[in-house]
Amino acid sequence: MIELKSKREIEIMAEAGLVMKQVFASIEPMVKPGVTTRELDEAAEKIIRGAGAKPAFKGYRNFPATACISVNEQVVHGIPGPRILKKGDILSFDCGVLLQGYNVDAARSWAVGTVSEVHAKLIRTARDSFLAGLDAYKPGSRIGDLSSAIQQCIESAGFQVVRDFVGHGIGKQIHEDPQVPNYGKPGRGARIECGLCLAIEPMVTEGHYAVEMLEDGWTVVTQDKKMASHYEDTIVFTEQGVVNLTCD
Repeated sequence: MIELKSKREIEIMAEAGLVMKQVFASIEPMVKPGVTTRELDEAAEKIIRGAGAKPAFKGYRNFPATACISVNEQVVHGIPGPRILKKGDILSFDCGVLLQGYNVDAARSWAVGTVSEVHAKLIRTARDSFLAGLDAYKPGSRIGDLSSAIQQCIESAGFQVVRDFVGHGIGKQIHEDPQVPNYGKPGRGARIECGLCLAIEPMVTEGHYAVEMLEDGWTVVTQDKKMASHYEDTIVFTEQGVVNLTCD
């Protein structure tokens, strides 16, 4: 069942979004060769708890860390650890903040040092496709209108879109109805209404979109081991239009 959020609920989620913005502002400058993914995770947890919030992912279905940190062919749900970043890596940083009983969820992909032109384009395309999805919204739109716009943006850039993982509703729970695929046909799916909060998260692959899970039970990688990127923000639909809660 889709739960539309009240003005007060959206205000709380916006406050959680401010914490998320602080996390990204602090973590992005740290993403350099020689840094470990564990160091990034520890820094993120310190910021979140320092703001009086909680890491939404830590302990969720027994996930052991604050952030999902995925590198190169890792698409999503990478577990932070001793891995040392090196020049040319793509790092995807996915994090959640829980404040006063409400969640926000967002992700960024960053280049570690200098990356190739195609990999820089891969990173840009994840964000561009997210924005294309938002641009597809108008009163009366359905989820499929956003999904179709995301897919068209990704494929027109020469990349592919992951099918196995999708965006989602968000609020009191990290994952709520409806699901938000990053591919599909317009005019399908739930109708978008004021008060609907979504975490929209395109996952883009350099090669084929097929993925598989590693033995740790969390980390998802591309089957062909080519690079991937990920972008996500928590947004809400209002009478004034779309409001992004986790990005200015």
